[in-house]
Amino acid sequence: MKKNVFILAVIFVFGVSVGNADKIKKLSLDDASTAGTTIINDKSVKVEGKASLRIQTLWPTVICLGEAEGLNIEEARLIYSASVKSDLSGSAYLEMWVHVDGGQYFSRGLNDTVEGAVDWKTIRTAFLFQKGQKPDKVTLNIVINGRGTVWVDDVRLSGERQK
Repeated sequence: MKKNVFILAVIFVFGVSVGNADKIKKLSLDDASTAGTTIINDKSVKVEGKASLRIQTLWPTVICLGEAEGLNIEEARLIYSASVKSDLSGSAYLEMWVHVDGGQYFSRGLNDTVEGAVDWKTIRTAFLFQKGQKPDKVTLNIVINGRGTVWVDDVRLSGERQK
């Protein structure tokens, strides 16, 4: 009896047709600006090279700037740095996800941020590897808490051996 009641409950909950559902909102992607975040190369605002990355957002977002694999680093401090310029209502900081032996760990540069209208500033976050720990992969993000524009340039990943 309990099994039949459970099966009927599952059919009732999951058996609702999508065609009968009330539409709450439809997102049109005909115009990229409706996605709330646009990313372009900006050749006129840069620190080095030919361009920076300009990120314009209407709300908080996380943007992956890249990944690094095959790093031969152990018992060291890994440092992720970038030059960042902002015109924000809010703040932005760097975030690094480190993949080690199937686990994922992060470092957030919450003490090294840009806020409001700031000219180029180098911000950083670091991760300390213990003896025997080697990263499988490192993911480099910028976290934007607010709305406005952030420019990112001169992204670097470096290591310092621990003594």
